[in-house]
Amino acid sequence: MDDLMELSTLDYGFIIVFFSTVLAIGVIVSKKSGKNTSEFFLSGRTMPWWLLGLSMVATTFSTDTPNLVTDIVRTNGVSGNWVWWAFLITGLLTVFVYAKLWRKSNVNTDLEFYELRYGGAAASFLRKFRAIYLGVIFNVITMSAVTLAAIKIGGIMLGLEPWQTVISAGLITVIFSALGGFKGVVYTDFLLFFVAMSGAIGAAYYLVNLPEVGGIASLMANEHVTDKLSILPDFSNTQALITLFIIPLAVQWWSSWYPGAEPGGGGYIAQRMLAAKNENHAIGATFFFNIMHYALRPWPWILVALASLVIYPDVASIQEAFPTIADDKLGHDLAYSAMLTKLPSGLLGLVLASLIAAYMSTISTQLNWGSSYIVYDFYKQQINPNASEKRLVAVGRISTVVLMVFSAALALLLQNALQLFEVLLVFGAGTGLIFILRWFWWRINAWSEITAMFASGIISLLLKLTPVGPFFFAPGTGIFPDWSEYIFVVVITTAIWMAATFLTQPESKEVLRSFYMKIQPGGPGWAKVIREAEKDQQKIVTTDEKWSVPSGITAMLLGCVLIYTIMFSTGYWIYGKYVPAIVLTTIAVISGFLLTRVWNRMKGTIL
Repeated sequence: MDDLMELSTLDYGFIIVFFSTVLAIGVIVSKKSGKNTSEFFLSGRTMPWWLLGLSMVATTFSTDTPNLVTDIVRTNGVSGNWVWWAFLITGLLTVFVYAKLWRKSNVNTDLEFYELRYGGAAASFLRKFRAIYLGVIFNVITMSAVTLAAIKIGGIMLGLEPWQTVISAGLITVIFSALGGFKGVVYTDFLLFFVAMSGAIGAAYYLVNLPEVGGIASLMANEHVTDKLSILPDFSNTQALITLFIIPLAVQWWSSWYPGAEPGGGGYIAQRMLAAKNENHAIGATFFFNIMHYALRPWPWILVALASLVIYPDVASIQEAFPTIADDKLGHDLAYSAMLTKLPSGLLGLVLASLIAAYMSTISTQLNWGSSYIVYDFYKQQINPNASEKRLVAVGRISTVVLMVFSAALALLLQNALQLFEVLLVFGAGTGLIFILRWFWWRINAWSEITAMFASGIISLLLKLTPVGPFFFAPGTGIFPDWSEYIFVVVITTAIWMAATFLTQPESKEVLRSFYMKIQPGGPGWAKVIREAEKDQQKIVTTDEKWSVPSGITAMLLGCVLIYTIMFSTGYWIYGKYVPAIVLTTIAVISGFLLTRVWNRMKGTIL
């Protein structure tokens, strides 16, 4: 049996109109975006919070995300999503502590921060190396995961060969990204968000009510689904409890660098904060993003994943339904695309347009963000310091195309989205604490970050390799149980970078004082620098306002309660469990009220 569907004229109409609109936006804004690098990468720092917030949501609404969530739900149940739900803590710390810091820095990229906070050759090396490390290598890996999802969707729903999907999906994306720059990305994200949300919600509603599924009540009672419904992991299953709940909440959120959820902010989230009109717009954008990203958006995907267990209870049933899918692309994540083949004409076109929208939003953001690293942090620093704005924009456009080509090539070699997520997670383990502390502790230096970066990467690779001879290694399952591998990398990496911090010289007085005067971070971690500056009769504290970080942490905790209770109550309303739904909704209202009061008090403090 092959469930491949033919698209109707109406379906093609949705997709053509969508593509035409996106390309039109790219062409319209291309002239202004190409004026200078500030316009091409930051839209002249004039963006409002709501537009940036929607752009952040649209960017993380990628084609691989529903596939990833489906894989998680089918493998570990709804509670398996704690591996990424835990990053809400990171996100809200960015909102209430770091958003204003980033906006006050006024840097062009978050990597430029390195030469603001550190000094000398080490800072210069760190900036240039991470421009390639993150802007090219990590960026290409991330985009390849998104493109892999597009390949699976194209194969399942349209019967396309991988190369056909890569060319058709990537061509329009790279054209409008290269033309429109950041402004084009953000403006199209506004459209992409609503298309993507409409498609996800419409698909979930229709698929849950398929005759084979029988509606929400029948779905909840199905034998393949009942053991997957719990929002919290099974506390009697020690390994699941540690892996899916304790490690993410206790360690992962602060210790790991992961694209879009960097401790202390960073990457394309920092790019949007830097593009905001002012500090308040930066805060508003990141808070809106976290509410939408965690509290509301996952449920349509979760419902489709649960419904897929009724129709395709295992991978073998997916393979039976779609025999043309290559063995190296088979996995639980295919179930989302498989379910979408059951959509009717019209809705199918809308959902396909929404998936294309999700793909384009994520890829265009990654391309513009990665290109900004290449231009500002590598080309201008290393190759041509005197390059004109016109030349820099041209390099940005060329690097956009090159990044797309590399990511498409890698996508053709990949198999599984969850597999890549886990590799990236371990690869950045142990580095996150530096990104949190470097704003508030003077002793962190460039060597702290360099050491952590290499230690984490090397240790992670060694753990993922299995000896096959005296001198050869191959990819394997590693030497530790899955639940302990992440903690091992965090502990060892943290010990190494802490040792490097105290074994190397601190940053110079001039660098530390200059940073403090510009940012005014406050707190006890800068007391030594302030005292020494006072002895030298240099005033680096320029405000008498109270330090806001304690209030920011309180706001973060209240925000976590607010968003988690919204997320849980939404789930319980859907499940038809009205008592816990009402209780959690009430807690959400109370925490929202308390958060408003704390935030109003924070307005009168430093930062």
